[in-house]
Amino acid sequence: MVLSAAVENLLEITAREKSQPPANAVARKFLAEIGEEQSIDVLSTILSMRTTIINFSALIVHLAKQKKPKKMNDNDCLSPTKGSPNPVTTTHRSDAFASPSSTNNTPPIGDALPPNKRRRTLNFPATASKEKADMGMMDSLTDALTELEFRKAFLILNYKGRKQLEDVITAEKIRSLSRLDMNSFEFHIWNDFGRGICKENERRKQYLDWESGRYLTYHCHVYGDASYSFKGPFLNKTTTLLQKEIGDENVLIVKFLEDQTESIESGSRSVMSCPAFNKISQEGIFVGRKHFQFFVFKDGGKAEKKKNPASSPVKCYFVNKEAFASFFDEGSRFFQRKTIQDARSMFMHIHKASSVANYMARFSLILSKTVTLDVNLDDVHVQDIDDVLCLDEKGEPVYMDVDKPHIHTDGTGFISEDLALKCPLNCFMGFAPDENNIKRLVGELPETSQLISRNLEPPLLIQFRMFHKGRAIKGTVLLNRKLPPKTIQVRPSMIKIKADPELAGAPTLNRFEIVGTSNKPKRPRLSKNLISLLHYGGVPKEFFLERLDDALKDVHSILYKKRGALKVAINRDADEDFTVARMILSGLPLDEPFLQHRLSEIVKEERKNLKAGKIPISNSFYVMGTADPTDTLNCGEVCVILEHGQISGPVLVYRNPGIHPGDIHVVNARYVKALEEIVGNSKYGIFFPSKGPRSMADEIAGGDYDGDMYWVSRDPELLAKFKPSSPWKSCPSSLSSSSRKVDGLSDEVLERELFRLYLRSRFQPSKAMGVAADCWLVYMDRLLTLGDECSVEKECVKQKIWKLIDRYYDALDAPKKGIKIEVPPHLMPGKFPHHMERGENCTYHSNSILGEIYDQVDNYNHHLDKVKVWMLPYFKEQIEQIPAACRQAWRALYEEYRSVMSAAMNVGQESKNESATAVYRFYKKILYGIGPEDEADELEKSRKSWNDIRVDALAVYSAAYEYAAYVNDPQKCNFAWKVAGSALFKMIMEEQGEKPICCAPSVLREVFR
Repeated sequence: MVLSAAVENLLEITAREKSQPPANAVARKFLAEIGEEQSIDVLSTILSMRTTIINFSALIVHLAKQKKPKKMNDNDCLSPTKGSPNPVTTTHRSDAFASPSSTNNTPPIGDALPPNKRRRTLNFPATASKEKADMGMMDSLTDALTELEFRKAFLILNYKGRKQLEDVITAEKIRSLSRLDMNSFEFHIWNDFGRGICKENERRKQYLDWESGRYLTYHCHVYGDASYSFKGPFLNKTTTLLQKEIGDENVLIVKFLEDQTESIESGSRSVMSCPAFNKISQEGIFVGRKHFQFFVFKDGGKAEKKKNPASSPVKCYFVNKEAFASFFDEGSRFFQRKTIQDARSMFMHIHKASSVANYMARFSLILSKTVTLDVNLDDVHVQDIDDVLCLDEKGEPVYMDVDKPHIHTDGTGFISEDLALKCPLNCFMGFAPDENNIKRLVGELPETSQLISRNLEPPLLIQFRMFHKGRAIKGTVLLNRKLPPKTIQVRPSMIKIKADPELAGAPTLNRFEIVGTSNKPKRPRLSKNLISLLHYGGVPKEFFLERLDDALKDVHSILYKKRGALKVAINRDADEDFTVARMILSGLPLDEPFLQHRLSEIVKEERKNLKAGKIPISNSFYVMGTADPTDTLNCGEVCVILEHGQISGPVLVYRNPGIHPGDIHVVNARYVKALEEIVGNSKYGIFFPSKGPRSMADEIAGGDYDGDMYWVSRDPELLAKFKPSSPWKSCPSSLSSSSRKVDGLSDEVLERELFRLYLRSRFQPSKAMGVAADCWLVYMDRLLTLGDECSVEKECVKQKIWKLIDRYYDALDAPKKGIKIEVPPHLMPGKFPHHMERGENCTYHSNSILGEIYDQVDNYNHHLDKVKVWMLPYFKEQIEQIPAACRQAWRALYEEYRSVMSAAMNVGQESKNESATAVYRFYKKILYGIGPEDEADELEKSRKSWNDIRVDALAVYSAAYEYAAYVNDPQKCNFAWKVAGSALFKMIMEEQGEKPICCAPSVLREVFR
């Protein structure tokens, strides 16, 4: 939308002053429609607000709608929200669920649908008999529901379970609750009907911080009879491009339940033809008047499986298609002419994908957890540059296939310094823990030189996804100070989906999404695979066992040495509140019950890691890789930049999940002067040469430069003992793809093929990669124990290992190619070594290095005693003097807390930390006398007198420790330190007569790395 210069200027100023991202297309459209004068009035109002703004764009839409002429149709644009549906912390009605009839005479979308689908819109889900459903009552119910903000309406649908809406609530009741804040609303509907339908652990607690600005996700469970129920909303700290662009309330994460498909594996009826599931894929899911349709799915792999081992890592996303209406500059009533394919083309011209399998593998890029770079890509020069080809000794290109040459620059391009400076630091998996990293760069300092003068260096490498004019681009960009401002350079290897020339000029979303940055490396650990390969290469057992012994001593020393305890507390703090570290720094003895319990839990976890071969190793680190932009490095050379600049000398380089002996390279790290002119003082990365017949990254477990992390070691003993092997070479696969080509498929056939692909990924996942890796470890374990006298058996084992390696690496890329990989029965071992923990019936005791590591940890002569609960003498004396009524009140609150926290821990792995933090905040506000609407929750912000706080804090301590002693469980003491920690620490320091000093956690982490 083209706005006047005055509006554009004020829009930029307002976004900067309020620390908000630029207004999205929907907000700009509304400003254009109300004109310059009204737009300036809207933006001036926002600029003068003192309330925290959750969503800048949604707030613009909300205020602009109030200024639109009555003849304008509010349905012409929907308001996508970012995070919480409320644009500010005060409650506003969400227009995304507003009844269209309340604003104009245009019939709502649901009424324009055929009668059968219209009826389904009114039922939740549509399983009620005609005799039971009164259409007039249902119309009234639906209208009442759509008048609520979406998250409230969805909560009603959640708590009704699989019952019919009219059986649990009336339209009058819904309207009577509409003005309540989210906490009160949840409390009422839970007590009205939710508690009689849902389990306690399914409750979305009233103690959750609904106004925190966190993103929301909405879930749906589909059953075998084509009915469905709703779960959520859930709070999350990260989000995807899809949710950011069309709004949380327009994305539904759908789970097709396993227990409804008992005959999936049978030959008579496979999941591929399950009538219920296919019906849902064709007709969609209705939530009020919103119609959700199948859009995209993604296999989260190991990372997603680790979060919830009992659930499938494959997530399916349905979207409300009408949410895209404003991007096509059409009202939602007319958007029915558009197809789901049209909606997908907003992100990328995905119909240019080579196959159905590749189609969804590439389109799922919109589901990466990312941080959006604060830049308008229309003002950025996105330039295409050539890849650097691999050349043989004659200077001719080397081909991996007939028409696909090997390249040295696979997945890496460049970004100018001004754009890199806008990137948040320490970004990992779409999350930047330090929000100030973003705020400090949004207009606070006008000149790049001033940023540099304040030691604010941009990241060296940025892992990203870019959606630009129909193209989908994936990889990393290297800081290049020689580029002109506002420039990004990409290569053909980074372009995963090309633009369709026939759609030139069609509307698209242009975004630069950051997945991660090149961050300061933590101290790395070895792994079973890496230990096996190093030992195979000549590193003796003693090397690993000595380091294991040192690690065991270090681990157990944290129970009685403050320095070791503080080090592990600083580096292992998961929820960033540093409770254990604060307890140590305040002078508490290490045998204090809760402190000793937490340290004991850390020891147990560390021992478990050591048994699995995760042994800490010095002089090593993980860094992100890229290609040498100076063309200086020769074959066998690398350049590594760490905290204090480039390093020199021999190093080992490896990449997980490599399982071939040649995946570990011995190379020489050298200083490259020309690189400093390009990257300046930016840090943490490894540069590989751009010369030779094959990319070094490809030689290391088939790696590339789209964000891969490489293990680099300078350990002198490793370098002296290890003997490298030739790298793995891929063989042309004889397996052909079973995935159909996209060209020529009608929209209907394509949607059917995509949904079939989802069902296969969901219910018939390929396990070849995991099976091949496990089988490889079994045979490698055996190979490492065979002596020279077993030459025949060794050769047999080696042959199986080489075949498994081929299968393993083929399986890595199989999903994108649509190839089905299987491990043949003759490569499957009969038994597993005991360190793999497969059960007694299929296990043998291994004498390999991995078996010895496992046994040494098990046999370590230090046993952890059960921690007994007792109170600190100083606190015990003070507690006896506080009023009995105060102690009794906090006993009741603590009993309530135990029930609340139990339910909070059953909300799903992703939301556990968020839910727990919200529960603690609730009780902290009670302790410190801070109102529920206030963002503060700490002692420093309290208006209560210190004496009152002190008395309450002692009562909190007493309630928690009395109960912990009664059940003999020191974990129950957690409540005291999480809720009253600040006050208790102050009391301890006063008793000791010492003045505390202020220290940043980041400084402590640097000191105790």
